[in-house]
Amino acid sequence: MQCTKVTVCFSFFGLFGLNMYDSSPFFSVHAVIGGQEAVAHSRPYMVYLERKTENNSRTKLCAGFLLNEEFVLTAAHCKAESYKVSLGAHNVSNQNGVERVSVKEAFPHESYSQLTYLNNIMLLKLSSKVKFNKNVNGIALADEGDGSLPKSCLVSGWGVTENNTRGSDVLMEVNVTLYDDSGCAERNCYCSVGKTGPGKGDSGGPLVCEDGKAYGVVSFWSNPKDSDPVYVYTKIPDYRSWINSVTEHHGKLNVCAIY
Repeated sequence: MQCTKVTVCFSFFGLFGLNMYDSSPFFSVHAVIGGQEAVAHSRPYMVYLERKTENNSRTKLCAGFLLNEEFVLTAAHCKAESYKVSLGAHNVSNQNGVERVSVKEAFPHESYSQLTYLNNIMLLKLSSKVKFNKNVNGIALADEGDGSLPKSCLVSGWGVTENNTRGSDVLMEVNVTLYDDSGCAERNCYCSVGKTGPGKGDSGGPLVCEDGKAYGVVSFWSNPKDSDPVYVYTKIPDYRSWINSVTEHHGKLNVCAIY
C-alpha cells in the first residue's frame, strides 16, 4: 500500500507539479516527526545555508553538504541572489568555531524545472577554499554503479520540527526508509513514505544511506489526502556525470578527491 501511495503522488506530480516545502502556497508547513538531535559534529559535511531572493529582505533557510574544499551540493530550488554558508555548525545560535564563507557562483542544473521540480540539484562554488578539520569535511557521493536501492537512510538539517516551527537551533536527524517505485525511478528520484521525514528548511540536505555515502538531495514533499506524506529526493547516482563536469570545469578539485 505504501508503494501505491508513491505512485498516486507521482500521478498528481505528472499532471500538475508538486510544490516545494520552501515555496509552496498550497501545503501546510510540515514538521519533522520522530527525529532526534544529531551527535554534535557527527555530520561534518553539513552546511547551514541562509539565502535571500531578489527583492526579498527575509532570509530563508536551506541545507547543503560539502563535497570538497570548493563545492557544496544542494537543491536547485534553493537558488538565491545571495548566500551565507556556515560550516562546522551544530548549534547555529553559537558561532564559536563556525566558518562562514560566501558563494562565488551557483550552478543549478540546466534542465531544472520550477514547475515539475525535475532535476532539482545545484552546485555552489565557494568564494575560497575551506580547510578540513574534525568538524568540517566532505562526504562521498553514491556513484553511477551504486544502482541497488538502499533501504535505511538518514536525513539531517536545521528545519522545522514538531516542537519548533521556526527551525531548530541544533542539527536534527531522522531515519527514513526508501521504497522501490517506478514513478520515482523514471524521474531520477528516490522516495520515502511515512510519518517521519524532512521538514521545511531541510531542502538541499543529503540523504545518507548505510554505506555512509550521500545518495540523494532533499527535494520536496507532498501530503496526499488520507495517506502518509511522501518525501522525494533527487537521485545523486543519476547526476554524477553532471556533478563531475561542473566541478572539473569550474574548480581545481574533482569531487572524487574526498574519497
